[in-house]
Amino acid sequence: MQVVLAILANAGGVGKTTLGVHLAYEVSRRKRTVALLDLDPQRSLDVFCGLEGADVSSTIAQVLSKDFKGNWKLAPVWEDSGVEVCQGHPTVAEVANDLVIRKRGEYTLFDRLKKYPLPHDLVIIDCPATLGMLTVNALAAATHVLVPIQLEMKAIAGSAELVEWCVTTADELQLEPRPPILGFVPSMYDSKIAMHRQYLEQLPSITEQLEIKLFPAVRSSNEFKNASAYGIPLQKWRQLHPACKDFDQIASDVVKLIKQK
Repeated sequence: MQVVLAILANAGGVGKTTLGVHLAYEVSRRKRTVALLDLDPQRSLDVFCGLEGADVSSTIAQVLSKDFKGNWKLAPVWEDSGVEVCQGHPTVAEVANDLVIRKRGEYTLFDRLKKYPLPHDLVIIDCPATLGMLTVNALAAATHVLVPIQLEMKAIAGSAELVEWCVTTADELQLEPRPPILGFVPSMYDSKIAMHRQYLEQLPSITEQLEIKLFPAVRSSNEFKNASAYGIPLQKWRQLHPACKDFDQIASDVVKLIKQK
């Protein structure tokens, strides 16, 4: 089955794009094809994937426009990786305003993927840092949701609110089935910081109450920034870096979903 994975967070700077890019590459190493869709007007995927800014007609803004006819424009990245990107564009914020008043505006991305399906095994949607119309579109199109969580008090407290938003919004949209949350992913973990260690110890009880899986933490490392400066994932930049293994469990779970018939 095709898995459409929306990476959601209700704040910026929590590692959504880092998670999406490295998960995409890790899944591709397991011989699966991946499409990354950039719904963020800030176009973080361009930086992480080493892409130049694209003309609006070749971006997700065109996909969400009224006159889209199925001509997906995806840029291949990381030679022979099986990963392609539908790039973002600043005008997608204006498109979001149009979606508010458009019939079936909340379902536009879902409708595009249904009428003009992508051939990839996995579609990863990199969402904006706000729970607005673009994120609603991602939720409506998703088969599953993945949530990165920064190990800070505000982020931990907001995790339950994000789950409630997903449930409430899915009910309002009458999504059947409701896209389950695949899991929480602690991000930018630094074992040398006492607060990080304390919050990481508390997370299992929180996720157990919410009945949501907790994945291993993705550690903090400047090597992620160094890799993104060259537009490649850490797995290609420093293959033996210990943080490369932080994405193994998530990738394995995603591949298992893809294999389900």
